[in-house]
Amino acid sequence: MKVVLSTLNAKFIHTSLALRCLKAYSGEQFDIDIAEYTIKDPVMNIVSDIYSRQPDVVGFSCYIWNIEETITVINMLRKVSPQVKIILGGPEVSYDTDHWMERIPEVDFIVVGEGEETFHHLLTEIEGAGKYHMVFGLAYRKQREGYIEALVNPGRPKLDLATLPSPHRFAEDVPHLASRVVYFETSRGCPFSCQFCLSSIEVGVRYFDKERTKADILYLIDAGAKLIKFVDRTFNIKRDYALEIFQFLIENHNGCVFQFEITADIMRPEVLDYLAEHAPPGVFRFEIGVQSTNDPTNEAVQRRQNWSKLVRTVTKVKESGKIDQHLDLIAGLPLENYDTFKGTFNDVFALGPEEMQLGFLKMLRGTGLRNDADKWGYIYMDRAPYEMLGNDLMPFGDIVRMKRVEDVLEKYWNAHRMDRTLMYLVEQVFPSPFDFFQDFGDYWEERGWQKIGHQLEDLFSRLWSFLNSYQHEQQLAGEARPDMDVIMGLMKYDYFLNHKYKPRKTWWEFTMDKAVWGSHMRSLVERPEKVSDSFAALGMSEKELHKHAVIERLPFDLEAYFADGSIQKNTHTLLVVLYAMEAGSSKPTPKPYMLKLHNDAVTA
Repeated sequence: MKVVLSTLNAKFIHTSLALRCLKAYSGEQFDIDIAEYTIKDPVMNIVSDIYSRQPDVVGFSCYIWNIEETITVINMLRKVSPQVKIILGGPEVSYDTDHWMERIPEVDFIVVGEGEETFHHLLTEIEGAGKYHMVFGLAYRKQREGYIEALVNPGRPKLDLATLPSPHRFAEDVPHLASRVVYFETSRGCPFSCQFCLSSIEVGVRYFDKERTKADILYLIDAGAKLIKFVDRTFNIKRDYALEIFQFLIENHNGCVFQFEITADIMRPEVLDYLAEHAPPGVFRFEIGVQSTNDPTNEAVQRRQNWSKLVRTVTKVKESGKIDQHLDLIAGLPLENYDTFKGTFNDVFALGPEEMQLGFLKMLRGTGLRNDADKWGYIYMDRAPYEMLGNDLMPFGDIVRMKRVEDVLEKYWNAHRMDRTLMYLVEQVFPSPFDFFQDFGDYWEERGWQKIGHQLEDLFSRLWSFLNSYQHEQQLAGEARPDMDVIMGLMKYDYFLNHKYKPRKTWWEFTMDKAVWGSHMRSLVERPEKVSDSFAALGMSEKELHKHAVIERLPFDLEAYFADGSIQKNTHTLLVVLYAMEAGSSKPTPKPYMLKLHNDAVTA
């Protein structure tokens, strides 16, 4: 019996752990292919590929991000392969199963919950006697007189994870490990009860065998994996376990990067101290779900969170300089209005995370919050991703405005295209970080920029356009105007550092007189020690400088600003940025240098 296990991933670089778990469990008894696609692939291409494999059974792994596209595939597949058995599984169809059996009549079976054992039992019954009523955790159809009835069997007991075979040992995966994300689980379940999350439904945490976990990780690293993303809901729930795995990864990483979901307020100080001392820079990434800093909101969704301990963890990790942090927020939770969410945003931004994700509440099937939607006055999308459209305290208009914040936050802060400029704006110019992103997002939307593409130069010039408009509004209102000289200088600095190679153009008009430019270049060659000892050590000729350098005069002391935040305009800066100095480097990095200038003369 030919079985095809399929899913539509969100992106090409993603891989499905669920399909590999199923194949590992049943692959010795059944002929199983894994066929992964993306939600952007044409439906005809997907169905054609599945059809060409001539399967007897096709299983689809279903999530909120792919369910609607998967249904379209199923509809077409049923028409061209009327005899094939179609099975669904995954978190999206494990709740409200009757609804899915009714909505998708082309589906023969739904595997509910943990799938390995149920799916295996189902395959034996499809190949054998067809006693589907004996398969725990299964929804199926039964022919009655004159109609077909959808039935849902009792659930299956939780699996003993120590008995499950490894999903990471398929030879066909090896050629792709370096270019894909490898998803990895060391446990299942979550100890918390957050009412907006599916993980809260399963009580308790179960662990896979620790030695097998280590052996699988070593296998993946040796086979060329570059990014392993742990899907454990709370990786650090057991201090000793987390510390042991962290130590193991530090000793064996070989350049591989590991990403974890951690609960920051329960991270023990001794674990933080160990990571600060021993973690290699860039090897670990932490994803931390803050969601809200509003205490009534957290209580309403049964979320326990100690803010002071969370701040301690995030701050200590940031100060170590070893680990990038991704902090998540959810807009639209109960008892959260526009103003309290603004407070949440500013609280989290103040922690300086490398990435900050502003998400919007999704009313997931099976969660307590969806079941209590009427209590809070929620309206939400009928179909996946079930995003909230408003509630008693946050109307749709507020959601629309915060979507604009999300848009520019992604393009500017999370992309790290102009960190120094943005920090100056949110600390020195605008009342708060949220106010900056909201005002800029409104300006962006008014001009229709959300409908078009953006080159790097566009992002800088559009920010500059917004800031000029903001300056004009401040002037009309009689308010203090931003220092545009400083902003322009920081934007130029950020722009130059966004290029691996010497940029051929700038987004501003280059106004330095050619003779002045030539004089500066000669001074850099003749008196390089005035810049710094490291610059002088390069021993660059004027020809080399012309080839590798860009220069720009800034009307303030940039070095002093970076040192202590002061703005000193009696001293100017000649900014020098060198490119491609390391011959043959695969990751060329621009190197900035600064020379103090006063009254157009180089100072000692």
